Amino acid sequence: MANRKKQKKTKPLHLIEYGIVYLLILATQSLPFAAVRALGTFLGKLTFRLGSRRRNIALDNLHHAFGDSKSPAELERIARESFISFFMTFLESIKFKKMLRDPERILDLANESESIEALLQRIKQVHEQAGGCIFVTPHLGNWEVLPHASAYVGVPLMVVARPLRNPLLEKLIYSDRTATGQVLIPKRNAMFMLQKTLHKGNSIGLLADQATKKALSVDFFGRKATTTPVPAILATAYGRPIVVVACCRDATGKGFDGFMAEPIWPGEYKSEKAEIHRMTGEMNRAMESIIRQRPEQYLWMHRRWKVYPNQRDLSIQAGQ
Repeated sequence: MANRKKQKKTKPLHLIEYGIVYLLILATQSLPFAAVRALGTFLGKLTFRLGSRRRNIALDNLHHAFGDSKSPAELERIARESFISFFMTFLESIKFKKMLRDPERILDLANESESIEALLQRIKQVHEQAGGCIFVTPHLGNWEVLPHASAYVGVPLMVVARPLRNPLLEKLIYSDRTATGQVLIPKRNAMFMLQKTLHKGNSIGLLADQATKKALSVDFFGRKATTTPVPAILATAYGRPIVVVACCRDATGKGFDGFMAEPIWPGEYKSEKAEIHRMTGEMNRAMESIIRQRPEQYLWMHRRWKVYPNQRDLSIQAGQ
């Protein structure tokens, strides 16, 4: 009986949420891109000013990451621009909604150096040479572009996505991602599908830079951070490389630059757990290296160094 009452209350709420987001999509798509940038800047600055909790998290993270190498004023500027970048990612995904259905048109977003196209060719090359890769990207720049664009060069990805509580919104938001050849799987119980994908010689895409309970404790910007071992577990099990990639806005704010670290291959090892720990550490260092090039586009407001109650730390076992 309680579940039925809850469903009756939830369904109208889902419809309202769907309506609001749908209208926002229509409004954003109708705006010129200059107006979208202005809106993203306004929302970012407003949230930075009013959202004291997230602002303080971002500033604390930046202080620990850069220490005295940057002045307080510079750290505040980076934090503010990080908030703007977050809203720009959301608004860009709306603005380019139709474009993202056609991977070839995504190249129109690349800058004059054609770095996105060059990155896609490198992605294709390492994918074919390795027979499938574990592509990892941090929450940097616009992390939605590359999974769409990879289909353009024949590398459709299986991407792990966190299911939305509103099924109507999930269908609305994720429909354009599957239209370009991506396969979306829910985060919970995703391991089987990821293993199956690599076994077939295909590639997967993961966002692997957020705090998690079942994790290794690995250095990230000079502090131990809970880090998912899943990319390294898959890499060692299937002999595939972890490849860290990112898509960041260029200096004009109109195009994108592509980044790709050297593939991280599993090596010969006596202890599988120690090898998983090594590869996870290298993955974090690769993400950190790219983030340092565009720190103002990273999601510093996330509690990346969060400590969970009853944390299941796998580091001791991995180091054996």
